[in-house]
Amino acid sequence: MKIAKIEVFALRVPPKDGNVEVEWGMDCSLVKITTDNGIVGWGETDSNPAIIKTIFDMPTSHYLSYSLKDLLIGENPLDIERLWNKMYLKTLHYGRSGVGIHAISAVDIALWDIAGKYYNVPVYQLLGGKYRDKIKTYGTFIPYEDLDKTVETAKRSLIDGGFDTLKFGGTPFGLEEKYDIESVRRLREALGEDVGLAVDVSKLWPDYGTALSRMKKLEQYNLAWVEEPCLATDYESYRRLASQVKTKISGGEALTTVREFNDFMRIARPAIVQPDVTNCGGITEMKRINMLAELNSCKLIPHNYGSGVLLSATMHCLASFQHGDTMEYSNSLSPFFRDLDRNLVRSVNGYVTVPDRPGLGVDIDEDVIKEYSFTWE
Repeated sequence: MKIAKIEVFALRVPPKDGNVEVEWGMDCSLVKITTDNGIVGWGETDSNPAIIKTIFDMPTSHYLSYSLKDLLIGENPLDIERLWNKMYLKTLHYGRSGVGIHAISAVDIALWDIAGKYYNVPVYQLLGGKYRDKIKTYGTFIPYEDLDKTVETAKRSLIDGGFDTLKFGGTPFGLEEKYDIESVRRLREALGEDVGLAVDVSKLWPDYGTALSRMKKLEQYNLAWVEEPCLATDYESYRRLASQVKTKISGGEALTTVREFNDFMRIARPAIVQPDVTNCGGITEMKRINMLAELNSCKLIPHNYGSGVLLSATMHCLASFQHGDTMEYSNSLSPFFRDLDRNLVRSVNGYVTVPDRPGLGVDIDEDVIKEYSFTWE
């Protein structure tokens, strides 16, 4: 069996007007890999779709600056780890971290999907088997400047997914102290003390002093954790914060490869680490990061705010991890989350049921791809 075709789809809501910033989750990079015997695997990355497509389609330069299509066409898709290492080496001049690893992540996920379909087993089986049939979920939503609307969204999220914990973040949270404090106060007041509440700063607090002051003021609201209070690689500020505040600190969604996560867990000492399987290096690298988390006594709860491909890949990883008992569940209104996968797994009573279909178990609606594909000059 050989890789015969690779297609990369750049998706965006709205599909045109590339000068307009879109909300998180309203763009998507999908990779479709087809083998010479007709098996199709799907992968995703949460990165600028134009750059991702270029990495696959561009002409190869020298031996450390390859196009991913040139590296993969004609290869055996079952050689997953060998191909991961080949891609990593041959993209060193533009990869190593960031967008190069993002593109590799999408390929890696698609290869695991192909392998599961080839062997007619779910991906979790290839990862060593599943520890659990269901995984506990917490809901995530993006707040509004209008705090009444933010409270309404939180209440609806609790009902829709059956969650007992919610997280909110992304702008406008993190931009101004008044909004940060008031939004948490209003939500705690509306939801009560029995509902877990976490915030995602998304790296928007500008420095250690701001982060320390803000977290001290938020301690009275009994937050489950504060996510990304510092820049992604400011490990020293993470470590200092952890020694000064009572609230748990989490981070890692912007990091890539086990190399960065090794430094993050060793130096920053977060309570929770949150790799994104579509960005950190794929399922292959997620396995290594999980092992590091166990060695560092760090809870692994992956970032999961994208399409149904990300959701499914995350579920298969966590089902196969000994301590993978909690996951994020998006409340995004994006069609890439709600409509792209016909088999989208819903959170019911605060849990998702791990799919048993071969591969990732996704069923991609290519009409959605056609509707939201965009091009640029």
